Amino acid sequence: MSKPVNSKKSNFIVQGGLLGMAGIITRIIGMIYRIPVTNIIGDKGNGYYASAYYIYNIMLLISSYSLPLAISKVVSARLSKRQYRNASKVFKGGLIFASITGGLAGLVVLFGADILADFLAEPLSAIALRIFAPTLLIVAVMGVFRGYFQGMGNMVPTAVSQIIEQIINAIVSIIAARALFDYGIKTAALLRNEDLSFAYGAAGSTLGTSVGAFAALVFLVGLYFLVAGRLRRKFADDETVFEESYRAVMGIIMLTVFPVVLSTAIYNINDILDNYFFNQIMEHKGFGVEKTAIWGVYTGKAKLLLNVPIALANSISASAVPALASCVASDNMKGARKRISAAMRFTMIISFPCAVGLFVLADPIINLLFSGETVLAAALMRAGAVTVMTYSVSTLSNGMLQGIGRMNLPVKNAVISLVLHLISLISLMYFTDMGIYAVVISTIVFSLCMCFLNSLSLRHTISYRQEKGRTFVIPAISSAVMGVVIFIIWKILSFFTGYVLQTMLPITAGIVVYFICILKFGAVREDELYDIPMGGKIVRMAKSFGFL
Repeated sequence: MSKPVNSKKSNFIVQGGLLGMAGIITRIIGMIYRIPVTNIIGDKGNGYYASAYYIYNIMLLISSYSLPLAISKVVSARLSKRQYRNASKVFKGGLIFASITGGLAGLVVLFGADILADFLAEPLSAIALRIFAPTLLIVAVMGVFRGYFQGMGNMVPTAVSQIIEQIINAIVSIIAARALFDYGIKTAALLRNEDLSFAYGAAGSTLGTSVGAFAALVFLVGLYFLVAGRLRRKFADDETVFEESYRAVMGIIMLTVFPVVLSTAIYNINDILDNYFFNQIMEHKGFGVEKTAIWGVYTGKAKLLLNVPIALANSISASAVPALASCVASDNMKGARKRISAAMRFTMIISFPCAVGLFVLADPIINLLFSGETVLAAALMRAGAVTVMTYSVSTLSNGMLQGIGRMNLPVKNAVISLVLHLISLISLMYFTDMGIYAVVISTIVFSLCMCFLNSLSLRHTISYRQEKGRTFVIPAISSAVMGVVIFIIWKILSFFTGYVLQTMLPITAGIVVYFICILKFGAVREDELYDIPMGGKIVRMAKSFGFL
């Protein structure tokens, strides 16, 4: 079969694939640099970092997290109608909006760090939290630039800026964590509080976030000015009938951002609530500072690895929203359904094997990457492996609903899921001795509920039903086959090799086995392979080995 002509229908998969690859690369970089950082600041330092990061993340959600999605959606809708001037006004209005919300959030964190840290019963995390404050303004402005490029259907600037951000973040975090940890040791000796060394080490690891974000922003601003002249030339082809005022643009941005903020905040607030109830109930049961170390193991080791493949769903969602907004603007609901179906299948083909691989190889992966407490970390990763699939589906379906303009539905679904999540968490924490496992189970409850409710919402709003065989059944069977193969290889290698070979050889074999299975079972057709990054090379390689 010859290579099909590239089309806009598949472009968002290519763009999403590029963004997904960048997301996975950044998560891998993030995972790699957290290893030396964890070895420097320890599990207790990770606990302080996690508490500060959760508060920072909530403030980020409230102030600007949804800006790239909102700006891309509004810009895409205007560009689909060739309203270039209005699209430019959306960008400039977004910068004003971001400066206000990001600046206010930064001031709240800077001056309210002690109060916010006390809320989580981790007062020493305030040191790290203050360093996060300027990042809120930087990320807000950066989000507008990313959203503008994404609205034009170009995910490359976002992808490259993410990689730049994470590389700088990694370098600065390691250096600063070491320097501030050593400073903390001296301070701890003077003030007779040994926990200060871990708190200062955690603060050092947050400095990289600020510096990395600033470097990415500089890149995006430079890129914008490089293409600004070409964008202005499009004004000659403008078909705007009514030019929007900045007041109207700001109103549209707020109306678009607000429901996304609500759904995203509710969707992510479970982390900070988990941290709060875990600390409070563990203290009530007589646990002291060891609860901080346990939380550090969960967030800094197990959850860190589980979040890597979920990055793909976030990227596909970000890529699909402008495409869906364009379909809705042109009343092309059939096209919207096709894009949702393709995005979901592509995400599941990746998520299933990742979940199985992390479950089967939890022990060698954790022992290869981390020192300290590894038994608990591996057990937690196995327990939470299913969330790779459930969070991928729920994250993607959130973006789909937002893309078709049903902004209120993810909010409602997230509220219901959060209530069930809290009921399960508090019940398990109070009435059982499950401890940190109660957090894992309640997280699974939340993501499963989101999957179910979002699927119902898509079915009712646009009569959408996901194809089951090639999306779920074949990837599940192929992943099961892969899981058996890598388990056998790992068990054999565990008798006479170290963790490097116990991890790398099964992973390599697993990729090959899974790739063969999904092609032989028909999960992906040849013409669909061309719609993903490097698809042509994959087809040629598959044909040379007789897999196609």
